[in-house]
Amino acid sequence: MFDAIIVGAGLSGLYALHRLRGLGLRVKVFEAGDGVGGTWHWNRYPGARCDVESVDYSYSFSPELEQEWIWTERYPGQPEILAYLDHVADRFDLRRDIQLGTRVRAARFDGRWHVTTEAGEQASARYLVMATGCLSVPKPVEVDGLASFGGEWYHTGRWPHEGVDFTGRRVGVVGTGSSGIQSIPIIAEQAGHLTVFQRTPNFSLPAFNRPLAPETLRAVKAAYGERRRLARETHSGIPAEPAVQSAHEVDPDERRARYQAGWERGSLVGILGAYTDLLIDRAANDTAAEFVRSKIRELVEDPAKADLLSPRDHPFGTKRPCLDSGYFETFNRDDVTLVDVRADPIAQITPKGLRTAAGAEYELDTLVFATGFDAMTGALTAVDLRGADGRSLRRTWEAGPRAYLGLAVAGFPNLFTVTGPGSPSVLSNMVVSIEQHVDWIADCLAFLDGRTIEATAEAQQAWTAHVAEVGAATLYPTADSWYMGANVPGKPRVFMPYAGGVALYRQLCEEVAAKDYEGFTITR
Repeated sequence: MFDAIIVGAGLSGLYALHRLRGLGLRVKVFEAGDGVGGTWHWNRYPGARCDVESVDYSYSFSPELEQEWIWTERYPGQPEILAYLDHVADRFDLRRDIQLGTRVRAARFDGRWHVTTEAGEQASARYLVMATGCLSVPKPVEVDGLASFGGEWYHTGRWPHEGVDFTGRRVGVVGTGSSGIQSIPIIAEQAGHLTVFQRTPNFSLPAFNRPLAPETLRAVKAAYGERRRLARETHSGIPAEPAVQSAHEVDPDERRARYQAGWERGSLVGILGAYTDLLIDRAANDTAAEFVRSKIRELVEDPAKADLLSPRDHPFGTKRPCLDSGYFETFNRDDVTLVDVRADPIAQITPKGLRTAAGAEYELDTLVFATGFDAMTGALTAVDLRGADGRSLRRTWEAGPRAYLGLAVAGFPNLFTVTGPGSPSVLSNMVVSIEQHVDWIADCLAFLDGRTIEATAEAQQAWTAHVAEVGAATLYPTADSWYMGANVPGKPRVFMPYAGGVALYRQLCEEVAAKDYEGFTITR
């Protein structure tokens, strides 16, 4: 018997445990992996690295933690982030309430939440917090014949902890999203030959990653409070001065100079944050998109390859841009082949490799699927959640997710979702959004003092409509992205995150709380 059960021990679950335990609650965390870390426990593929700077992609709740932890790189790699989260778990004595190797299969509400694990273990709590992550359920491989493949195959989202040796191997990588863009340069250095199967080219910017100089880290630590405040007041949760001009207000030379400065900055927001209208006006966006395409043409020696690698099917930034280390330059190597599987789709995996629809055969020793995730909703619908009157979340969301503030779902009392659909989540620095959500949930539970809370259908409908309206005012819905669920066959095409920005969203959440949780019904 617990006061709260938390599902997941990544960034969200660890902080949720710390905050709820601080309220004096009896808390249990169930984690499917054999270690803490969530995304950074599972994603160990070559080159796995965060696209937000380490000093910002970190907790702000403890000034002591901020000062004592020493980041070594500007953009932290997976091992360093996992070491940081292990340190957090130890420093705040979190492990004693975390049960590893335990996947939650189902949960039902009858005044309390009754949780069942895959092993059949049962536990109950008044409140259930789903800290399951937005990118934690790998998308299944959707190509026939995989079982017949005579070599080894891997998915970037479930990488072997012992690593993979590609030395001398003929390797095929399927997918050129974030994990593909990060892993391809590393695999190319090892493999005997690398063949990249690309369906959709992606915009990517150079990370210009480097070791963090001691004086740089000292300066950040001395001004951490102001840096965190600035991050919370931005649209993205990444500290940066806001744009004040339209791209149309300046002449082409000035615009290109600003884009060049953004390129050299090596940041997700370096170019995207240059002007106010890049995500709402297609003509403005075209100026940035063409700048990045011009850079690809400079980096890739073969004009035909450069053209294939240049995105034209979606506006710049409507899929999360990637940060890379030598990605485009990798295609200048003689031992790297680029295959356009939009022109000639993959038809089948064969015992010896891969065959395309036109009959081209590629003999491979190893296949790597960098094919992404069932984002934002996949980890929630993977659990058989049953709310009031046995209502199923899977059935409730068949036409697309509907939630209030991305924090709660009507018909599911005492259930909270951390960075759920309808919140800024994946459009932001996730740690900023996670801390804001967990703080809101903790404050709510303190206010409730054991009472039951449920989002009203009316508030949920109004918020869902608002999320859709704000999304429709942007260019985001014009892209076939995982933001839209477009990467998963049969998934409803709905723009899932909230595009209003973290600063506005925080204000709206605070207003709801200040009005004694307006839009919720609270009962004994």
